[in-house]
Amino acid sequence: MYLSATDLRPRVLHITQPVDGGVARVVTDLTRAQLAAGLRVAVACPDGALAAALRSLGAEVRRWEATRSPGPRLGAEVRRLARVVAEVRPDLVHAHSAKAGLAGRLAVRGRLPTVFQPHAWSFEAVDGTAAALARAWERRGARWAARVVCVSEAERRTGVRAGVRARWAVIPNGVDPDRFRPAPPSGVPAGPAAPLVVCVGRLCPQKGQDLLLAAWERVLGRVPGAQLVLVGDGPDRERLRARAPRSVRFAGPVADPGPWYRAADLVVLPSRWEGMALAPLEAMACGRPVVVTDVAGAREALPAAAVPHCVVPARDPAALAGAVAGLLADPALRASLGRLGRTHVRQARDVRLTAGAVTALYRELLGGGPRTRHRSAAPTESSRECLHP
Repeated sequence: MYLSATDLRPRVLHITQPVDGGVARVVTDLTRAQLAAGLRVAVACPDGALAAALRSLGAEVRRWEATRSPGPRLGAEVRRLARVVAEVRPDLVHAHSAKAGLAGRLAVRGRLPTVFQPHAWSFEAVDGTAAALARAWERRGARWAARVVCVSEAERRTGVRAGVRARWAVIPNGVDPDRFRPAPPSGVPAGPAAPLVVCVGRLCPQKGQDLLLAAWERVLGRVPGAQLVLVGDGPDRERLRARAPRSVRFAGPVADPGPWYRAADLVVLPSRWEGMALAPLEAMACGRPVVVTDVAGAREALPAAAVPHCVVPARDPAALAGAVAGLLADPALRASLGRLGRTHVRQARDVRLTAGAVTALYRELLGGGPRTRHRSAAPTESSRECLHP
């Protein structure tokens, strides 16, 4: 049978359940870069704004409705995904985040080269029995991944400590320094002429906005008149509103957080856990200083010289308040950190570096080309040395 040049290009199927936040941005960035690199890209995801954006890039989008967490619908979700895989006939599957990683690996079971990217581990989001079950699954599911891609070395170490034995790859997150760049602030509602702190992220326990609110009274005690804007939406919105003072504004979800970064004097992300968050990278690309909590990926995301000023212990509102108030009171240090962060992103955290590393990994896993290596990704005697303890 004659194969055209198009047929010979590898076909990649990305799978994602989150359709907003950092995971959606990563999938979008990879899709854009891989299409430009000549790959054929399909994405299985719930219908909505992400699906429309991916179609506009030229990707083939297959509707895959799935809930964010495991539950009684999981069996049907896996069966629907298996049908999508059969119809798309990809050369490689790339599953993003916990739910797609669960359903994708169950649907494929190593019959195709499969990349799993946790974007922060599922067992960090729960405790007790749920955490034990999540760790057990990740240990078992690793055998069906040709690579587990972590966005930071710290995220990989978290998996190792949990007993996950996998073929690891560490590819740090990146952002587009041409899209996120310094510019005069515009496009956001004008507020009082006061120091402005911005937090961009889904309103949920992971992102820790409640910890920032707990720290905010101390910040106001040292920097009267400071304003805080929470950008994003999520399940904690009403609970956070109920406890927020008048100096806190809720901007809601935005398609482009860039204007808010540029308007900020300081960007804060007080997460409880991460892999490597995108918001601090985006803020630094815009030339803004950041304060982040010491979770996975935080230190690796920042230039080393910024760490003493910008990283505070996780779940510690007092330490968070001290760092935020200290930087608000020191414009010269903020400006220096902003310049340092911008240079660091351009040199080490450019999304083009990330996309190139992911595409190189695909080509390594595909070896001889499309449809020539569709064998089990389970460990063999000759590959066990690739499994890190």
